[in-house]
Amino acid sequence: MKIAIPMADGKLCMHFGHCETFALVDVDSAGKKIVSASNVDAPPHEPGLLPRWLAEKGVNCVIAGGMGQRAVSLFRERGITVITGAPAEVPEKVVMAFLENRLATGPNACDH
Repeated sequence: MKIAIPMADGKLCMHFGHCETFALVDVDSAGKKIVSASNVDAPPHEPGLLPRWLAEKGVNCVIAGGMGQRAVSLFRERGITVITGAPAEVPEKVVMAFLENRLATGPNACDH
C-alpha cells in the first residue's frame, strides 16, 4: 500500500490543495510497518490534477487534514481511499497511527 500525505513545514498540511510537498509512504499493512518513504514536490495547483497525479504514482490512500468534496470524489473514482480530519503531525507518526488503527481524526478541515 502507498499512502500520500500532503506536507507543509515537515508536517501534515491541513489544506490538501495548498501543500508544498507530498510524503509518499510505502507500507506493509499486514506487518504494520513503513517499508520506505520519500518526499516529492507538489505540482502547481490546478483543480482536478492531484488525484490523477497521485494515482499515477501508485497511491492507494490519502491522509489529509482537509480536502474539498470534489477532490474526495475524484480520488474515490480512482479507487483511492481518502481519510480527512487527520492531525498536523510528522508523516511517520500519522502513518503508524493509521496502521495501528489509532489515528484520531476530527472534522474535515476544508469546507468547500
